[in-house]
Amino acid sequence: MDVPSEDVVAIAKADGAERRGRFARIALFLRQVINELKKVVTPTRKELVSYTGVVLAFVVIMMALVFGLDTLFGFLVQYVFGNGVNPG
Repeated sequence: MDVPSEDVVAIAKADGAERRGRFARIALFLRQVINELKKVVTPTRKELVSYTGVVLAFVVIMMALVFGLDTLFGFLVQYVFGNGVNPG
């Protein structure tokens, strides 16, 4: 669970005690965004390659699943409703 930094909590409590104006709320939000962005860790090249491989594999699997279901349902519709040609 992510715990906010103490200074952000103190600022939020102090600001919460009084009614904040629109610009004060925007400033508080921006301070919180900057504090959260400082916590971001850039992955190493090895991790990045690994994560990319996992995502690409997942996408390929999902594409195959959707293609298979689409083909199956196409055949089922063709079987149930025929090919659309009226016998003459």
